[in-house]
Amino acid sequence: MSAMPQMPETTPAPRLAFAADFADWIEQAPQAAFAAFLALHFVVWSALPALLYANLPLDLIEALTYGREWQLGYDKLPPLPWWLVEMLHRAFGSDAAYYALAQAVVIVAFVAVWATARPLVGATGALIAVLIIDGMHYFQYTAVKFNHDVIQLPFWALAGYAFHAALKRGLLGHWFLLGFSFGSALWAKYFVVVLAAPYALFLIFDRDARRALATPGPWLALVVALAIAAPHIVWLFQTDFLPLAYAEHRAAEVRGWYDHILHPAVFVGSQIFFMLPSFFIAAPLLWRTPLRLVGRGWGWGSRGDARSSTLASAPPDPPPHSPPQGGRDYAFDRRIVTLLAFGPGLAMVALIAVSGRGTFAMWGYPLWLFVGLWIVLMLRARLDRARLAHVVAHWGVVFLIFAIVFIVNYSVLPLLDHRYRAVFYPGDKLATVLTQRFHDATGTKLRYVVGSMWDGGNLAHYSPDQPEVLIDGLPRRAPWIDLADLRKKGAMVVWSGGDTAHLPPQFATIAGTAEVGVPFDLPMRRGFGALHVGWAILKPQ
Repeated sequence: MSAMPQMPETTPAPRLAFAADFADWIEQAPQAAFAAFLALHFVVWSALPALLYANLPLDLIEALTYGREWQLGYDKLPPLPWWLVEMLHRAFGSDAAYYALAQAVVIVAFVAVWATARPLVGATGALIAVLIIDGMHYFQYTAVKFNHDVIQLPFWALAGYAFHAALKRGLLGHWFLLGFSFGSALWAKYFVVVLAAPYALFLIFDRDARRALATPGPWLALVVALAIAAPHIVWLFQTDFLPLAYAEHRAAEVRGWYDHILHPAVFVGSQIFFMLPSFFIAAPLLWRTPLRLVGRGWGWGSRGDARSSTLASAPPDPPPHSPPQGGRDYAFDRRIVTLLAFGPGLAMVALIAVSGRGTFAMWGYPLWLFVGLWIVLMLRARLDRARLAHVVAHWGVVFLIFAIVFIVNYSVLPLLDHRYRAVFYPGDKLATVLTQRFHDATGTKLRYVVGSMWDGGNLAHYSPDQPEVLIDGLPRRAPWIDLADLRKKGAMVVWSGGDTAHLPPQFATIAGTAEVGVPFDLPMRRGFGALHVGWAILKPQ
C-alpha cells in the first residue's frame, strides 16, 4: 500500500502573520491593548476637529459666553461644562484644548466601563465591551463638540462602576463614589433623574440588592449626592426653576393620545439606528458556527492550528474569584449589568410615554454605556481567539469609516456643496472688523456686545477685547450684566441674515439709539457662501 503524498508545509503570508501576532498581543497584554486604544481614540478625535474646524461650533461658543460669568446656574442648563471650558480658555487660550477636553471625559467613561467589566469578563472581555460601545457616534464623531451631553458620560459611567462595586463588596468608599457621581451629574445635566430612578428601584425591588438598604452605604451616597448638588438646587429654588422653561420649550408639544406611543417609538428607533455600528462590532460574538479568518483554521498554518483552542470555560484573563455561571452570585451580576445597560434607557422611554412630549435623539448620549458589557457577559462562553480577532477587525472598520466621513464632510464636501456649516463661520474676521470699527467710533475698548448667542458669542470670543454678551438683547438671559454700565461704556450690536440695514426689533429696547452702519458681507472660512452682517454702535453715554 503506497504512502500518501505529503502536502508541503505552507508559510503564512506576512499579512496573516501580522494578524496572528496582533491577536496574540491583545490576549497576552490586554491592558496595553486597552491603553493603545485609548491613546488612538484620544489623538484621532482630538486632532480631527482641531485640524478641520475653522471656527468653534455653537456649543463651545455658548460655553465661552456663559462660563466666564461663573454663575451657579443659567437660564438653560447647569454650569459645569461651561466652567470647564472657561478654565481651559484661561489656562491655554487654544481652541484645540476644548476638543481634547471632550475626548478626555470620554476616556474617563471608557476607563470606568473597563473597570466595571474586568472583574466580570476579564481584561480582554472588558476591552471588547468598550470596543462595542465605541461604535456609537456618541463617543467620537459628535463628542468632539464638548457640551452637556458629553460631560455626562464620565459621571454616568462612574455611577455604574460604583453601584456594581458597592452592591458586590459593600465598601463605603464605593457608596461615596456613587453619591459623588450622582451629585456631580446634576451639575452636568438635569437628565440625571433618568439615571437615579432605575438605580433606586433596583435597590428596593431586587432581593439581593435590598439588603444594602439595611447598611449605611446607600444613605451615605444620598447624603453625598445632596451635599454636592445643594448649591445648584438652592439656586434652582431661588430662580423658580428657571432652566425648566428652556427644557419645556425644547420638547415637542403633545398633539394627542397617539404621541404617548409615537414619541417613545421614534426615540427607540433612533437609538437602535445609532447602535447599528455597535451591533456590527459585536456580531462575531453572535455567530454560532466556528469562525475562520482565512483558509484553514486561523490561516496561520501549523502555528494557528496549534493555538486555536476555545476559551469557552472562562474569558481571557479571568478574574481570580469568578463565580461559576448559573450560580446565585453570577445571576446577581447579570441582573446588575442588565440594569446598568438598559435601566436608564427604559426609564427614558417610560418618561416619554407618560409625558407624551417629543425628545431629541441626541439625548441618548449616556444611556448605553454598559450595553457592550451586557453583550459580552451574556456571550462570554464564545470569547475565543477567532471571535476576538473579528471583533477588533469590525471595530477597526467602523472607526475608520467614522474618521473618513468626518474628514470628507469637513474638507471635501464644502468644495462641492453649498450646505451651511457653522464651523466655517467667519467669527475671527467678524470680530476683527467690528472691534476695530468700535474703536474708531468711540476711542474706547469694546466692553459689551448685544446680539444672538451665535453672532454675539463669536464676536465676543474672537475679539481681542473679550467683551461680555447681552444675549438676544434680553436682560433676563444675562442678569449679570449691569445695564447702566452697558449704556455708560457703549456696545456693539450685531446680527446676520434678514434685513441687515435696520436694527432688529428685539434689540430696540436696549439699543434703540444705536447708530446703524452700512451692512457688509464676509466670506465663509471654507467652501461657498457669505455672511451678511448688520451692525450698529451704541456709543458711550
